[in-house]
Amino acid sequence: MKALVTGASGFTGGYMVRNLLEHGYAVRAFVRPQSVLSALQHLPIEFAYGDLQNERQVLDAVDGVDAVFHIAALYRAANVPDSAYWAVNVTGTANLLKAAHAVGVHRFLHCSTCGVHGDIKNPPADENAPIEPEDIYQTTKYEGEKLAHHYHANFGLPVTVVRPVGIYGPGDTRMLKLYRSIQKQRFMMFGGGQVLYHLTYVTDTVEGFRLAAENEKAVGQTYIIAGESHTTLKAFANMVAEELGVRPPQWKPPVWPLEIAAQVCEKICVPLRLQPPIYPRRVHIFTHDRAFDISKAKRELGYAPHVGMKEGVHRTANWYIEKGHLNMRKKA
Repeated sequence: MKALVTGASGFTGGYMVRNLLEHGYAVRAFVRPQSVLSALQHLPIEFAYGDLQNERQVLDAVDGVDAVFHIAALYRAANVPDSAYWAVNVTGTANLLKAAHAVGVHRFLHCSTCGVHGDIKNPPADENAPIEPEDIYQTTKYEGEKLAHHYHANFGLPVTVVRPVGIYGPGDTRMLKLYRSIQKQRFMMFGGGQVLYHLTYVTDTVEGFRLAAENEKAVGQTYIIAGESHTTLKAFANMVAEELGVRPPQWKPPVWPLEIAAQVCEKICVPLRLQPPIYPRRVHIFTHDRAFDISKAKRELGYAPHVGMKEGVHRTANWYIEKGHLNMRKKA
């Protein structure tokens, strides 16, 4: 089997490439010409350079592969216009689906997000929970899902959609700010931290993706891919604090002032193409329940997460320390 991986130079895409190589796939990585490829250059893979918005480049990248793992996305960059999300997450996905249908790929794995469910009213949520995207990222990711299912229903393209929860692990710096603020005793637990929090360790994530792409029962289906269990934000922060040898967060102010500040910052900064110091989507960590049911993926795909949250926190902290992103742990 030869697989194309979009977003291969990114965090999750890079792990996807390695997972496929470990399972005997030949891999072609579709990357932008300006991508940093140092983490991939030593791997026995082929590179295809281009942009998802360029139909010719996409067709060339897809030609000759058996499976497509579509991981690439524009993810929550607050200093870009909404049109950029539509261009990458919708138009880019449409171009890839069109090319995959034209060359007759055998499987198309589309990575969406559990964020399409919005704030979970009755946790844990399964794949049939209400779809309530709350920002442009979630909205465009759901539009990409609909396109994928459209190509399956109308053209017979063997598509599977996966919705991962928050992905973390060595190599990812999106959670670094949280780790760093906890280590420096500056993290504020707005609202008290009783909201539910769910993550997936990155190797479990990509294993779930591969299983979904290989199972014939998964064609035309949607699966939630998440860790074995969820916790509360407070418990997670305490877990990080224990790992780093510091006291758990002590500051627990109300969340409403942060919500107001985030709205003001976004309205001022986004029109000026500036990255806001805080914006509404980031505040959702303190206000929105995130807890999901992975029974369908377990039952139909044989999905079984191997890295628990405590171990994942430990491995991630080790990587941050090794790379100099965090100070060494404090001794007890």
